[in-house]
Amino acid sequence: MTAASDQADRRAIRDLLENWVVWRDAGDWDRFRGVWHPEGRMMATWFQGTGDEFIRVSREGFERGVRILHFLGGIAIDVAGARAISQTKMTINQRAEVEGIVCDVVCTGRFYDFLEKRDERWGIVLRQPIYEKDRIDPVDPSATLSLDREVLMRFPEGYRHLAYLQTRIGYKVKPDMPGLTGREVEALYARGAGWLKGAPADEPAAPAS
Repeated sequence: MTAASDQADRRAIRDLLENWVVWRDAGDWDRFRGVWHPEGRMMATWFQGTGDEFIRVSREGFERGVRILHFLGGIAIDVAGARAISQTKMTINQRAEVEGIVCDVVCTGRFYDFLEKRDERWGIVLRQPIYEKDRIDPVDPSATLSLDREVLMRFPEGYRHLAYLQTRIGYKVKPDMPGLTGREVEALYARGAGWLKGAPADEPAAPAS
């Protein structure tokens, strides 16, 4: 791989990652479909399934008024031939009524993406967010919010307020998503290393001999 082709790949991946958030949050579903490979999968607190399924449920939620917005920060990309792993700093913002009070949840973390170049086009094979920390605030600062601590503590520290809000509006939330540290994120890093060496996206790297 030449330096020029490496830079071209990195630019294409960066464009894909930025397009993901703009097209998804704007409800531009036809163009949003183009960032995925056909078998691409999305893992989130409230949904786990294929890219097409994610588009369907996101569109249904969008039409009901569900607003989950994303903002991006720095991006790190590791490229190995036609495969890549990217990590993108991000925040997830969601507004909904919680215990009778309209609230905003802000969750900070990273998108951890398994990408592949096929027929000169990069696409997402697997998107797994890493949830690092979150908070919940009433939109009206004079309101007093009281949460059910037992429900709140069912979920990991990195996304427990986001999970609380999503549970309260009817979603079933996955309780073991990767956080900043711990076995879930270590397993994800191992899968990413394996992906760059040719393993399937859903398998960890083989142990070192």
